[in-house]
Amino acid sequence: MMFSISGFSALTIFAHLATSAYGFTLSPVSRVNQLPSNIENSPLFSSKNEDDPSLSTSSLPNRREAIGKSAQSLASLLLFGTVAANPALADLKYNDGFSTTSQTILLTGSNSGIGFDAAKRMAAQDAGHTIILACRTLQKAKDSANRIKDELGAGCKGTIIARECDLADLNSIDSFVKDLDNVDAVCLNAGIARNTAAKDVLRTKQGFELTIGTNHLGHFYLTNLLLPILDKNQDTGGSRIVVTASGVHDPDSPGGAQGSKATLGDLSGLKTALASGDGVFDMVDGGSYDPDKAYKDSKLCNVFFTRELQRRLNAANKNVVVNSFNPGLIVSTGLFRDQNPIFTKIFDFAATDLLKVGENVHWGGGALEYVMFDEKINSKGGIYYTSPPGSSKYGDGAFGNSFAESEVSKEARDEAKQKNLWDLSETLVGLA
Repeated sequence: MMFSISGFSALTIFAHLATSAYGFTLSPVSRVNQLPSNIENSPLFSSKNEDDPSLSTSSLPNRREAIGKSAQSLASLLLFGTVAANPALADLKYNDGFSTTSQTILLTGSNSGIGFDAAKRMAAQDAGHTIILACRTLQKAKDSANRIKDELGAGCKGTIIARECDLADLNSIDSFVKDLDNVDAVCLNAGIARNTAAKDVLRTKQGFELTIGTNHLGHFYLTNLLLPILDKNQDTGGSRIVVTASGVHDPDSPGGAQGSKATLGDLSGLKTALASGDGVFDMVDGGSYDPDKAYKDSKLCNVFFTRELQRRLNAANKNVVVNSFNPGLIVSTGLFRDQNPIFTKIFDFAATDLLKVGENVHWGGGALEYVMFDEKINSKGGIYYTSPPGSSKYGDGAFGNSFAESEVSKEARDEAKQKNLWDLSETLVGLA
């Protein structure tokens, strides 16, 4: 059976109706697995913004524009298309090709959403992995570790280690890595997205724009510090790095074409930041601050990073495989945690059950686990994996079938820009 989904018009209308009915501005704020400690109480990250007169819709420059932009941003997270229903996929065993060697796995953004689910899946594997939960605060990491142990009970075969690592603070990353002596694999999963109506530019401890500073520069710095540790595995099967990206990195995709579009331009924002000596920038391309675009740009940076890192590792003859993937639209994860809860439930139903374009958290965690452990995938690196919308209907049987290797955006294939972004990032974080 084949059916076609033309979702943007329906979702945009739905978003406007939901906005009118519930009286709030839609704003896909964060898959926030990590936030810098100095902004935890910022009203822009609070579900109670409607109680703050300074953030009321009447104080926005243009309420209609803000609502329309937010509606587009929600729709832009969808990857609409034609989905082939094949129930046989649900019967396949997705983990037949998994490595069975016990490994030490570092996972950022592991206290909620797909990161938590992936950590739980890994802890249940018979291999008996050691899983390092790297979270913004130690308490969040400890809470996640306890939840995994409680939920799995006797089914927990792995060792869970809780650690603090705030990706919005390079000093925190330094301290985190100093305590590590062995890592076989790394999952770069944490990330944030600001309120699309936000006008103020929040920054990391070092002054970088928050979204790029956390999603790209934080992971960039962490990975470079980890490479000498990963290098110890050259003679024992090599190492793996998995990057959680998104389909919105591609402005030519149905999702990426809505709202603000991802592009790093000529990287003038980063160049100016370096020339000024303070490292401060608002947008990578040097434009005016746009929180919607900042998130999409950060996902484009993730894809650039994956490809350039793999090329450099290959040139150095290192046995490390780096791949990225798109987990799809998952409304029930932390991405929508700051939305009105009634709206979130309605939108979840519309995207996942009605339009069949959404995925569930457990499936997203499985996608991360699959890219990390499947031996066929890890026979080559620098690859981007994704699937048609609604693939979670097949369960884990989608992995290796509808969830497969895919092309990245035109801009993401620009090798010269990949190198330039790497060089600029390296200088900004003090590694060059």
